[in-house]
Amino acid sequence: MAPMVQTPTEAEIATRPGRRSIPTWAVVLTACAGQFLVVLDVSVVNTALPSMRADLGLSALGLQWVVNAYSIAFAGFMLLGGRAGDLFGRKRMFVLGLALFTAASLGGGLAQESWQLLVARALQGLGAAILAPSTLTLLTSAVPEGPARIRAIGTWTAVGAGGGAAGGLVGGVLTDLLSWRWVLLINVPIGVLVLVAAVFWLSESRGAERRRLDLPGAVLVTAGLATLAYGIVQTEAEGWTAPQTLVPLAAGLLLIAVFLLVEARTKAPLMPLGLFKLRSVAAANAVMMVCGAASFAMWFFMTVYAQNVLGYSAIEAGLALVPSSLTVMLGSKLAPRLMRSIGAKNVTVIGILIAASGYGLQQATIAPDGGYVTSILLPGILMMLGAGLAMTPLASLATSGAAPSEAGLVSGLINTSRTMGGALGLSILSTIAAAHSGGGSDPVALTEGYEAAFRTSGLILLGGVVLVLLWLPRGERRTVKAA
Repeated sequence: MAPMVQTPTEAEIATRPGRRSIPTWAVVLTACAGQFLVVLDVSVVNTALPSMRADLGLSALGLQWVVNAYSIAFAGFMLLGGRAGDLFGRKRMFVLGLALFTAASLGGGLAQESWQLLVARALQGLGAAILAPSTLTLLTSAVPEGPARIRAIGTWTAVGAGGGAAGGLVGGVLTDLLSWRWVLLINVPIGVLVLVAAVFWLSESRGAERRRLDLPGAVLVTAGLATLAYGIVQTEAEGWTAPQTLVPLAAGLLLIAVFLLVEARTKAPLMPLGLFKLRSVAAANAVMMVCGAASFAMWFFMTVYAQNVLGYSAIEAGLALVPSSLTVMLGSKLAPRLMRSIGAKNVTVIGILIAASGYGLQQATIAPDGGYVTSILLPGILMMLGAGLAMTPLASLATSGAAPSEAGLVSGLINTSRTMGGALGLSILSTIAAAHSGGGSDPVALTEGYEAAFRTSGLILLGGVVLVLLWLPRGERRTVKAA
């Protein structure tokens, strides 16, 4: 998730110049609440998946798409959401996205068929994609550039990270005490409260330049990502050489290639390719995608390991991950202080290495009869402390130097890279886990599969370190027009 670096007086056009002053804390609270909700729903369903399967008759593939339907729609339409905020107003898109997210949560919680749940999850992801880019641009518009903004960004990052981390606990408590339906229905009253706060506390702003939306680009990138993810998932049952796998893989790559071609030719692209001429933008987004691919699935595999192998209940699995939830927020809050003393690039390297060591420890200690401290607690703390440390400096580097009028777009881009990497990473790692488990469902076979997934995640993170060292600059303040 990406902090924005911009000067509000240059980037914003206030639509209500005479409006009374709103306290900064109110804007930060509202923006962070919106961010918390959309990130929470990436992982909140994990502990509820067994109950969903029993109630709605979902297949193993269907369970994975409960997670991926949200993530892919979230990633695929986030660039569109960021651009829409720049053109039509960040507050307007915040309210629209949150309203759609809340309504879809209600639909998912009331679903009676598996397809209804999957459609609701996709609509949730679309609402999140419209909402998420505006959370950061609204926050940075309200906080002057300097130490105060860095602290606000750290808070926003910590809240976002905490949302993903808290998903397991929230989902476990609601599933055990009420029903799996409440992991979605809980968003309704909270969403309504945040909507009311947004109406009264947020001020409208938009980018100075008026351009049309690139809807074909948004559809192409989302369809390409979804088709590619489907092809990767098919390898679990059909293998890499079967037509059922090769056709969707080829179609997904073709759609993404067409998307890039459209972006290169259209006058108002959804993703201006000129942005990637700025090294900080290109490198940081690449590293964010790699890190997202490795870390996104951590909560999924830790949760299913605790429940399917160690026999934890949903609430026990959620409670088991509370320390990890706290350390990811700790890392996010420590990062701005370390950035001032040793630099953003160095903090990124340290964070990724700490996270990789956690995956290595997890792979070494995971067992069918593993203990909580060695197989969940210590590895989880290292993984999430490192992720929290790396996220803020990566986002800061990704957004440095972009033109103020591209604020929402660049925020959407860094969010897209993280979520897109996570969605594809979950598909790939799930396939690897299934291949190493040999199709078995007993604790020994499942453990072998999860071990392979954690080992692969650690190796992916080490590849991310190489990218940081060779490509990522220490910081660029040059402004680049992305058109």
